[in-house]
Amino acid sequence: MHKYEVLKEDKTRPVKMWTKGVPVEDVAKAQLLQTAELPFIFKHIAVMPDVHLGRGSTVGSVIPSTGAVIPAAVGVDIGCGMMAVQLSLTAQDLPEDLMPLRQAIEKAVPHGSTPGNKKYDKGSWHNPPPIVQAYWQQLLPGFEKLTSKYPRFLKANSLHHLGTLGSGNHFIEVCLDETDQVWIMLHSGSRGIGHAIGKYFSELAQKEMKKYFIDTYLPNNDLAYFAEGTEYCRDYLQAVHWAQDFARVNREVMMHNTIAALRQVIDVPFTTHLQTINCHHNYVQKEQHFGKNVFVTRKGAVSAREGELGIIPGSMGAKSYIVRGLGNEESFHSCSHGAGRVMSRAEAKRRFTVADQMQATAHVECRKDAEVIDEIPLAYKDIDAVMQAQQELVEIRHQLRQVICVKG
Repeated sequence: MHKYEVLKEDKTRPVKMWTKGVPVEDVAKAQLLQTAELPFIFKHIAVMPDVHLGRGSTVGSVIPSTGAVIPAAVGVDIGCGMMAVQLSLTAQDLPEDLMPLRQAIEKAVPHGSTPGNKKYDKGSWHNPPPIVQAYWQQLLPGFEKLTSKYPRFLKANSLHHLGTLGSGNHFIEVCLDETDQVWIMLHSGSRGIGHAIGKYFSELAQKEMKKYFIDTYLPNNDLAYFAEGTEYCRDYLQAVHWAQDFARVNREVMMHNTIAALRQVIDVPFTTHLQTINCHHNYVQKEQHFGKNVFVTRKGAVSAREGELGIIPGSMGAKSYIVRGLGNEESFHSCSHGAGRVMSRAEAKRRFTVADQMQATAHVECRKDAEVIDEIPLAYKDIDAVMQAQQELVEIRHQLRQVICVKG
């Protein structure tokens, strides 16, 4: 017997929700039903237990479609996702004082942002090092193809953001698993160039809807779409797939530099990549489900095909999980991408204090100041309840606890 609940109204496709025991906002349910009104939704929308209100469509949802893609459903953090690497180090190999190790990581990986000041953005490389230049060569042919038709993207931060963390809920963590083995886990996406691509094509889709008077039939303007086979749809898919590659490579560069930072501080020789996972959770791609090739947009969801490894992080200071997919077809082979917020960033800053943040992260070497209160664990759902709700989607392989957390 399946463990999902179903939302449906007369004019919508079903919305199947793996949310038992987890709170879901009424506004998120309403937004899911809006998306389910679209005529090209294939079979049903699958909803993960970390679901919450998002821009255009709901975070924590899997949107299968035939003949159309919705740029705003992918969003502007295209290819955002996780990477985790298991090291040969154990807890006893780590220094007693973890602050120098955190500072070494912060020095090795640009993080944060300076809004409105692209040239001197503190979260960018001012002079990209050789490792960044080398990885950029993988991405350059696709970038040149993209910008030959859309030169506007030449102005976006691309090379200078490769191998950088960003801000918000992006992080780098040193974690210990259930056997005290050390892991490095990080979370980021396609940075400035992905934002520029997502924003431009989302706005372009809205203009196309108005041009052909389709916007009046949309339940929400942010659900504007491109029809498959059209020029703009082809261009968007080319751009979004390149941005997804950028996001994957971005995480690889950060992981390389984070490992190098550990080697500077830790005297014990160690090997890396005993296990490695690098997965998106904001993306679109063609997949086969129920015998048909369809677009699958995962907006805050992770692919969980049978045997496939994935990463489900908890909030700052909470446990995280390495999981193996069970290949549940009803969920379109997907699972949650994290714990999911229970309140907005503004609400978290109103409700909690620095003292609350210090108490909630007492066991983690991390920043404990007013700028990161919006990431306090209390602003997120209970990760244990989230994992319980998706037992038929994934099995737990490792449970991780953070000892160091670097935030943007």
